Amino acid sequence: MAGPTTARRGEKKSSRSGPPSSGRTGKAGKTGKAGKAGGTGKSGKPKGPAGPGGLSALRNRFAMPPRRTLIIALAGAVLLAGFGAWALYGSTWLRTEDVKARGTGFLTADEVVRAAEVPMDTPLVSLDKAAIAARVRAKLPRVKTVDVVRSWPHTVSLKVTERQPVLVIQTGGKFVEVDAEGTRFATVAAAPKGVPLLEMAVRDSPSLRRFGADRLRSAAGAVVTALPKAVHQDVRAVEVRSYDAITLKLTGGRTVAWGSGERSTAKAKVLTAALKAARDARHFDVSVPTAPAVSGS
Repeated sequence: MAGPTTARRGEKKSSRSGPPSSGRTGKAGKTGKAGKAGGTGKSGKPKGPAGPGGLSALRNRFAMPPRRTLIIALAGAVLLAGFGAWALYGSTWLRTEDVKARGTGFLTADEVVRAAEVPMDTPLVSLDKAAIAARVRAKLPRVKTVDVVRSWPHTVSLKVTERQPVLVIQTGGKFVEVDAEGTRFATVAAAPKGVPLLEMAVRDSPSLRRFGADRLRSAAGAVVTALPKAVHQDVRAVEVRSYDAITLKLTGGRTVAWGSGERSTAKAKVLTAALKAARDARHFDVSVPTAPAVSGS
């Protein structure tokens, strides 16, 4: 009885434990699969972009161009620059062939073109625009500003702004036009319509020595340009006796003591109101705009 019982126990024990080598073999098999998943080949080296081959390809993709490419690019740039310089200065493509003037009123476009003396058949890029403008202003004092523009490929455009007379000075049988800045710029046979006379009575005035005739004329111009149209059309003359003594002579023998040219905008508003309120008055004083005075009838 003891023998069989012992044998069965041995068999049960043996079947439970199993062969010791079978477990190790299974683990080895799993390890082999993990190796494939990790991307190792027969040599054991990693594959894919992270490997030596992938890094080399990335380096080649972003590598600097070879020296020969740089030399070709530099040579091309030099040739292009040389061609551009030749086209601007040496070729016949971009040379002056025509001159046009615009913005004229009293003057004609031909007068401006002749005064400019733009050299023809010369490279457009080499034109001295400042010299051209200076010639126009020197020969035509009526021109206040002139803008010289290169109109590629062959034209020079002259945009002029003429001075506008706001006063005239009578000298003999002719009239000298004066703009708002006090600049005398032209002599004409007849006074422009609607432009008042400027009477400079400052020969012995200290203001002439202190301020100069140009500034006194400029002050008179500031007075006239500040007047509204309804008042301006009644002004026949502006008399300047000193810097602080400017008088307007209106139609109907009326006079306006203006004082200096300062605060002309405020004085013009006060005068406009006074002319409406006192239509029969003969003398108006707006030299102090906050305290105007009216007299005569």
